[in-house]
Amino acid sequence: MPGNSFGHLLRLTTFGESHGLAIGGILDGVPAGLSLCQEDLQLELDRRKPGQGGTATSRKEADLVTILSGVFNGQTTGTPIGFSINNTDHHSSDYQELAQVFRPGHADYTYWKKYAGIRDYRGGGRASGRETAVRVAAGAIAGKILSTQKIKVYAGSIELGGIAIEPSERDLENAFSRRYFAASDKIIGAWDEVVEEARKNCDTLGGIVEIKAVNVPAGLGEPVFDKISALLAHALMSVGAVKGIEIGDGFAAARSRGSQNNDFLLPRSSDGGPKFASNHAGGILGGITTGQDIIIRCAVKPIPSISQPQKTIDINGNAKEITIAGRHDLAAIPRIVPVLRAMTCLVLADCLLQQAALESLQH
Repeated sequence: MPGNSFGHLLRLTTFGESHGLAIGGILDGVPAGLSLCQEDLQLELDRRKPGQGGTATSRKEADLVTILSGVFNGQTTGTPIGFSINNTDHHSSDYQELAQVFRPGHADYTYWKKYAGIRDYRGGGRASGRETAVRVAAGAIAGKILSTQKIKVYAGSIELGGIAIEPSERDLENAFSRRYFAASDKIIGAWDEVVEEARKNCDTLGGIVEIKAVNVPAGLGEPVFDKISALLAHALMSVGAVKGIEIGDGFAAARSRGSQNNDFLLPRSSDGGPKFASNHAGGILGGITTGQDIIIRCAVKPIPSISQPQKTIDINGNAKEITIAGRHDLAAIPRIVPVLRAMTCLVLADCLLQQAALESLQH
């Protein structure tokens, strides 16, 4: 199975399945001398782990990470950083009935088709959202790289179940301190109501996550095919529940005029760079960062595991009706928020290292 690695100079490879012994990863390309310990990774993993919040599964994974290599005396050595997370609370018997049928909305059929009928049906195997814990751990390391340049990445939920937070009321900086990792305190009551309604109806919810990266220097990104916008799209769309992304004004730009969408450049600011009158571009022009905040929004689909009767077929093409049992999230929000933040950190750190390598050659 190819496609398990991501990145250029900073390259992540992940391994493991939802109901295997463990999941884990190898992050190569981390510079030597970076302060790092297991607690740095654990802080981010605790935000993603199951069993918390009004929409979360009852599966109780501690998600305790162990760093296996690449760190000595609290510092990175420059060698590959290996780490693992044990699976401790998997109920594989919950999935026995699904061995011969395909769950609607899941990757069961596509994996079965691609790999000639061979698939791990327990919790979705490699296609499970459980794999994203590895990305969160790696993203914590990438965040350490970004912090050396004072780059910060924030993320929060801005819509759940069709109920959105107005742009003027969004506060991503404090989202991790709120229920649902919401970008506003005011929305939480309305989200509680829509969650309870979905739970009573044995249904699930989708939503939208917004990401903001600040203090990003101008000049990151590699034209033509490795535009930073293309890399971010690749990274974020590689998360299974994400069905679309937009940068800056995104789809709203298609309904505006050039006179409205262009970000006018104004005389130089105190740091020597230009000021922009607006940020419709979301901090990226020509696939290269402008120095403004990078603004991204990701559309997250409803969890496909619903406790309602659904029509499907078995591996022989026979009509079946199934009701999904087991323990599942009611929405990917909020647990997907640290995952999307992590993927953004990985892209930015990789581009930062590439730019540093280019500048060293130029000088």
